[in-house]
Amino acid sequence: MSSTMGTSNYRAPDAYKFELGEGIKLQANVSKDSNGCSSIVEIQLVNCPRPLVLHWGGIYSGQTNWVFPDNSPPGTKIYKKNALQTPFIKRGEIYSISIELQDPKIVAIEFVLKDEGHQRWFKLSQGNFRIDIRKFETTIPKDLVDQKAYLMWESRGRQKSSPQEEKDDFEAALKELQRELSRGLSLDEIRRSLKESQTKRISNDKMAPMPANTMSPSVYHKRHDVSQWLTKRSTGNDKSNRFHPSALLSIVETTVGGENIHLRESFTIGNNELVVLLKNVSGEYNIIVAVDLKGTTVLHWGVSRMSALEWLAPPSEILPESSRLLEGACQTYFKESQQGPFQYVDINLKGRNFMGVQFVLWSGGSWLKNNGSNFFINLEGVELLCLKGENGTKCCTWVLHEIAKREKDAERSLMHRFNIATELTLQCRKEGEIGLVAILVWLRFMACRQLCWNKNYNVKPREISAAQDKFTDVLQKIFMEQIDDRDIVRLIMATVGCGGQGDLGQRIRDEILVIQRNNDCKGGMMEEWHQKLHNNSSPDDIIICQALLNYVRSNFDMDVYWRTLNSNGLTRQILASYDRPIVTEPHFRDDLKERVIHDLTAYLKTLKAVHSGADLGSSISTCLGHSSKNLGFMNKEKSHSFVCLPKKLEELLIFIQEHGGDRNICSLLEKLLEARGEIRTILLGAIVRLKDFIYLDLALDLAIKTSVEKLFNELNNASLQEIMPLISLMLENLCLSTVYNEDLIYATKDWQCSCKLYKPNDQQWSLQTQAVLDRLQVILADKAQDYQRKIQPSAEYLGNLLRIEKSVITTFTEELIRAGSGATLSTLITRLNPALRNIANLGSWQIISPGEVCGFIDCVNRLIDVQSKLYNRPTILVSNRVTGEEEIPEGVVGVLTPDQPDVLSHISIRARNNKVLFASFFDQNILQDLRQKKGKEVFIKLTTSGLIYSEAKISLSSLWSSSSCSRKGVLLKNKTFTGKFAITAQEFCTEMVGAKSINIEYLRGRIPPWIKFPISVALPFGAFEASISAEINKDLYKKVLVLIGLVNSGDISKLQSIKDSILEMKVPIQLLNELKYKMKSSKLSWPGDEGEGRWNQAWQAIKKVWASKWNERAYISCRKAKLNHDDLCMAVLVQEVIGADYAFVSHTRNPLSGNSSEIYTEVVKGLGETLVGAYPGRAMSFITKKSALGSPIIISYPSKNIGMYIKKSLIFRSDSNGEDLKGYAGAGLYDSETMDDMELVVLDYSRDRLIHDKGFQQSVFQRIAEAGKIIEGIYGSAQDIEGVVKDGEIYVVQTRPQV
Repeated sequence: MSSTMGTSNYRAPDAYKFELGEGIKLQANVSKDSNGCSSIVEIQLVNCPRPLVLHWGGIYSGQTNWVFPDNSPPGTKIYKKNALQTPFIKRGEIYSISIELQDPKIVAIEFVLKDEGHQRWFKLSQGNFRIDIRKFETTIPKDLVDQKAYLMWESRGRQKSSPQEEKDDFEAALKELQRELSRGLSLDEIRRSLKESQTKRISNDKMAPMPANTMSPSVYHKRHDVSQWLTKRSTGNDKSNRFHPSALLSIVETTVGGENIHLRESFTIGNNELVVLLKNVSGEYNIIVAVDLKGTTVLHWGVSRMSALEWLAPPSEILPESSRLLEGACQTYFKESQQGPFQYVDINLKGRNFMGVQFVLWSGGSWLKNNGSNFFINLEGVELLCLKGENGTKCCTWVLHEIAKREKDAERSLMHRFNIATELTLQCRKEGEIGLVAILVWLRFMACRQLCWNKNYNVKPREISAAQDKFTDVLQKIFMEQIDDRDIVRLIMATVGCGGQGDLGQRIRDEILVIQRNNDCKGGMMEEWHQKLHNNSSPDDIIICQALLNYVRSNFDMDVYWRTLNSNGLTRQILASYDRPIVTEPHFRDDLKERVIHDLTAYLKTLKAVHSGADLGSSISTCLGHSSKNLGFMNKEKSHSFVCLPKKLEELLIFIQEHGGDRNICSLLEKLLEARGEIRTILLGAIVRLKDFIYLDLALDLAIKTSVEKLFNELNNASLQEIMPLISLMLENLCLSTVYNEDLIYATKDWQCSCKLYKPNDQQWSLQTQAVLDRLQVILADKAQDYQRKIQPSAEYLGNLLRIEKSVITTFTEELIRAGSGATLSTLITRLNPALRNIANLGSWQIISPGEVCGFIDCVNRLIDVQSKLYNRPTILVSNRVTGEEEIPEGVVGVLTPDQPDVLSHISIRARNNKVLFASFFDQNILQDLRQKKGKEVFIKLTTSGLIYSEAKISLSSLWSSSSCSRKGVLLKNKTFTGKFAITAQEFCTEMVGAKSINIEYLRGRIPPWIKFPISVALPFGAFEASISAEINKDLYKKVLVLIGLVNSGDISKLQSIKDSILEMKVPIQLLNELKYKMKSSKLSWPGDEGEGRWNQAWQAIKKVWASKWNERAYISCRKAKLNHDDLCMAVLVQEVIGADYAFVSHTRNPLSGNSSEIYTEVVKGLGETLVGAYPGRAMSFITKKSALGSPIIISYPSKNIGMYIKKSLIFRSDSNGEDLKGYAGAGLYDSETMDDMELVVLDYSRDRLIHDKGFQQSVFQRIAEAGKIIEGIYGSAQDIEGVVKDGEIYVVQTRPQV
């Protein structure tokens, strides 16, 4: 039965607002908790630039003295025995405090605010602020009334009721509950009573065993507003993007090179200046302190590890030259710069992590300070490398060595291990993520039984439980205070149980004795297990208990007992290896079967409560505040309770408890997800037992994952409508599991749009939906690679120290990835992909790991059969069967398969990490054709539509020697300096600038005015050579000439040194003046008008463009083509940056088909760097017939995750004489640089006009195609055109002949 009526359990909170001055606002709300038994006071500070302290107390009716509530917020201290002081906690941009008042005699709280940093008090007209606490009437939650009414209806025999009878039952139940309240029963007591009645009713029902989980024929998924779950990564501390440098800072930065600077600080010392830079030099961080003081200057300095107030002597290995170590400090003499009017000290941190560096200066016979205080360089939040590895990987080696050193002590017992984990976690928390990763790797090795859990040491279960509790308290604190580390903290907590104080651990020892006594099993296996439990309980005991339960339930089938143990990794050998070995098989009396099942079921809950953090039943019981009899069968003290659980969450958890065994799990899945949504709000706060809710969230996440995976067999022939809701559910679940989830949230919104617009067998709908799935696969792959980068180096380092089995080390992170919800979502996407591709006519390829390769074709039936084989030449394997678990054989450069391995499978991850081409194909003709090419050398190329392959015309071994043949007749014509350092567009000619500049200027005046161009000037050919050889750079010029000579002699490792040297160039005054004049005369903004710092940014960008002549790829390309690299000249095209809404590239001859009657265009949001650069995902693309410009055909929707945007700025484009040569594709080898950094933005397509506004889409596409047709007509040949769309207007930024 059901009822549509209910009691209201909601009342609008009382609101208070106060203005504190300086723009700071205080807001307070008073509301009741979900059960009506406490008042909640929420106090927030808005626009507050610094943390304050709440100085407060409660007020009884008729009294003026402050009283202290029984419970106070975290961090509260008693102040001089007459007040409480509670620090505000920052949550985003707001500081807040939540106070729970359970004392009904408190009628108000009074308070003032203290600014400890400035020794200032905020008061209300010189008096106290006051917040009155109104009394709330106790109301009965609707779910309790429904439960009571249901039991009353059930007691009448479950007869069918009319709507009026249901209403009458509801009213009768409400009155009965009101009578119980009037007799003094609490809501919690009533709830427990109803729960016991339901439990008794269920146990008395003689129901048949529930069938396996199934889906309903019509699957429905409620779409959640995922925008409310959005958490963006904060960029507020990124000073490098908005810092305007001072004069000295600009000079110092120019001298040391502006690349890889992570911190800039500037201080005034009287009439002088001090600047600080933190710079990454070859993977290590250096602090550069520079001053423009004259005479001998000494840096008196120390380091801070745990607190900004610390001053400790630095480690000897990081001391610079001319340093001497004192007691508690170091003194280092400044040295004069040879390239500027300043002195400096350069400190190489050598991978050491510090909170900061403290210092003062000694100069001219006196100490120089920062307004009377020490100078402080705050390094908190700056990731410093502890160990460099491939692809920028790193790990915290000192923590890993300390773990290895203490492993011998840790293996004595789990108590020792968790105590050591607590100690090490506290020590390494300031290392940030890489320190916590070390703890994660260690404990996961332990959880996977790669480390010993107990060795010759007896420990009580309650001591293990207490050690776990202490450790998880530390993790809880880190979770609350270090949001960037929450992902790793969750992974750590998933490996260990929650633990607990009091009798929780002790019940493990006590209850096994009761089981033995009640069930006449004091000997044999049960006694052996009893001895193990007393000696050293571990997570293995959960498996043993479950095996015993399955054994008894199967009518004592011993095979079931061993299958349960073995499937969970427990063998006879492991059981026999315990300090208290288990070598006997179990035996129970037949007549006590039901009692044994009852007692073991209750005991399993006790074991899970201690050892299994992700157990759903235990986690729900803990958070609902059930008595210990719901955790174990010995009725003792109550467990920790949460009387203020939000009502909706409480209802959801009760539903999950009661319906966990339902046959149709779809409604259960919805409730599991809804519960996670409710918990998310709690996880953003700071409560005493937050960890219990973290464990509940982990358990709900796991329950959703495992429940969906149980449906996989039913999905083999499932329709789109059946798979899509499960993807929605898993996608929303993953949003809740991810700390910084901006990309997932936006992809989820796109997916929700696709589901809403579902049209059976509609090609455009399928294309759009496929693009969303492609984006999701990119996100999942990026997350997997991020884990590989962050975690695998530590796993390998520690694994080798601890001598862990090689195969376990190799697959460590892959197994961690597959244990998450992302792997389940990936499997669902894989199931849906073929159907969508078929409807959308998407072609024959799915690219899992992209690449262009050349190798010899070899065909195998199963990849696993050859995974250990060594191939002595580059090989492309065509394998009929790929499960996803195989290794890629050595020597293999590509794997092609008609199978559909998961994007997060072992081989997929391995292929991406090793840059091996890996793709699935969906056309059997491809398989037949590839088989016919067995033994032949094939070149495979990546295109926008998939892969194309052809037999290699030249052998790999002769590629270098034959390259000159393919470049015959290609020559570079050296250019000479005309004496001009800068020219306007009207002066562009082939002797002064390259094809980019020439082509743009050629179009001016020849195209209609609705096609726009950016304003342009240029630094012509020879300007670089004239600048570097000028008197001001003569020493640098000599250095560069020597380096060029070394490179031309074959040492290409010196290419980077040439580029670094060019960045040290100083600007000749003639270049500066000419460029300024030409830009202003062309009405192009001169950066120097905004300050010297802005010109320095522009000059740095110009030098980067010049330096790109020595890009390794460009140099090697020239050498292969037998071009004289010395003849390469670099002009720089200077243009204003158009703040694009969209960027496009059009080919006026379709490059996919070669059809000259079609224009092919790709479009991305933001600037075109994501289109021409190596950014994953596809652009939106369309084809336009030149005879029907108003009818574009969309062939793909966007799946790029990132867009690039920039404020008003300048761009300096490379424009060499080595681009657009006939027979040589030199475009893209050299760099273009913007004066300002581009902003990377995670894209939200759900409301994008170009996708959802068909009129706007057609208008933009038509004008892009029309512009392409016009430009092609002007040149008389097919063109490759780059442009942008801004406010609906078309801008062309460059065009070149289409290759």
